[in-house]
Amino acid sequence: MALLPTGSAMAQTVGFADAIRILSSSCGNDIGKYCKKENLGNNEITQCLQANESKLSQQCRADKDRVGVLLQERFAAQAAVGKTCDRDIQQFCKLVKPGNGYVLRCILKAKPSVSNACNQAIDLAGYR
Repeated sequence: MALLPTGSAMAQTVGFADAIRILSSSCGNDIGKYCKKENLGNNEITQCLQANESKLSQQCRADKDRVGVLLQERFAAQAAVGKTCDRDIQQFCKLVKPGNGYVLRCILKAKPSVSNACNQAIDLAGYR
């Protein structure tokens, strides 16, 4: 099972909804067998899967590890957007009051004019 569409040289990340979809597909049987009493919230399913790592199917282990990496890449991309897009923000959104997502909305509207690096950072962060 492919986790994400390929064909692009650009790095990829995954959001929580996609992570749940991927893991429910490849780990559903394992979750039902080893983690059926756990709640989805509070990271209980993830902790249960980690505790039962040696019992999990090969596909579940592989997807769990890959989804973990993709989520970490998403978090890192979100943390880096401000720095990566700083020059574009100063050029296109310098009069926008920070807070409440105003700067992000401004830079999203300026998409055709902002740098490729900024557009890629926004995509990797999952903001578009």
